[in-house]
Amino acid sequence: MDGIDWVYLLLGIGIGVVGSRVVRSPEKPPASSVSAPQQTHPQDDLSLQEELKQTQLAYQMAREMSQFKSGFLARTSHELRSPLSSLIGMHQLILSDLCDNPEEEREFVAQANASALKMVKLLDEIIGVAKTEHGTAQLETRPLQLAEVFEEVHQLTYMQAANRNFQLHVIAPDPDLYVLSDARRLRQVLVALVDTAISQMESGSIHVSAAASPTSESVQIWVDSSCPSHVWSDPVDLLASASELQLYPPGSFPESSPGFTLLIARALVEVMQGRLEIVPASEDTAEANKSENLTRIQCTIPLSRDETVEQGLADG
Repeated sequence: MDGIDWVYLLLGIGIGVVGSRVVRSPEKPPASSVSAPQQTHPQDDLSLQEELKQTQLAYQMAREMSQFKSGFLARTSHELRSPLSSLIGMHQLILSDLCDNPEEEREFVAQANASALKMVKLLDEIIGVAKTEHGTAQLETRPLQLAEVFEEVHQLTYMQAANRNFQLHVIAPDPDLYVLSDARRLRQVLVALVDTAISQMESGSIHVSAAASPTSESVQIWVDSSCPSHVWSDPVDLLASASELQLYPPGSFPESSPGFTLLIARALVEVMQGRLEIVPASEDTAEANKSENLTRIQCTIPLSRDETVEQGLADG
């Protein structure tokens, strides 16, 4: 073997050794491919906090709505149970031949008929509210002059107050004060609150007033009456037996309870994007009314903007 052959041999051995080392050595990823620790930006944190806050708020609103629906269902069941139990009781007396004479039997039939009419009236109110909430019965939401609504409420309620020697003061608001609401539903709510207050009072007066809220674009309507606040939140005893329910003479069957009236009114106001609640009356109001048992029901309704009022008047 000459010198050139030895050179080629040594060169081949060297290339083999270097190649084997290259194959055995692990590949290192490029420096650019090594991922650096992710850094969070303050804006991302604020966005997550805001989403969490919105989620918590939505959960709280859903929970309150669920509680309100449960209370509404319980109150509705109780209100319907009373006339239905009376109706069944009158029919049982007649079917058992417990009437002394035809006149007494006719009296029981008249009382059963009064109970049936009351139940139908309650069902009509419940169906009306359900249709409004579901959207089946569309609201005619438009700018309303609040002074005109107050005048209608006064015309529909002053006779009831006068018959019981109560003073009814419906203070007309500013003629330029407009609310965004449904005229029929708003009038229904206010008349129901005033009528119920009159039926629950023993003495005193009723004041209806309103003013624009300085902190929000809304109008606050107040119904101040001389009756204790617990009248509007009377307890519901769904476990009362039918025998404990009072049987009323014909023509004197009571109307809806104050608690049920307040629930109906609250549901209607909420559909109109408002709020209905019982709030403490100010000392000045209590002193002006000269009543220790003053109860204030506050109805908050969206305020109508000037451009909305002009559009509504043009459409009308």
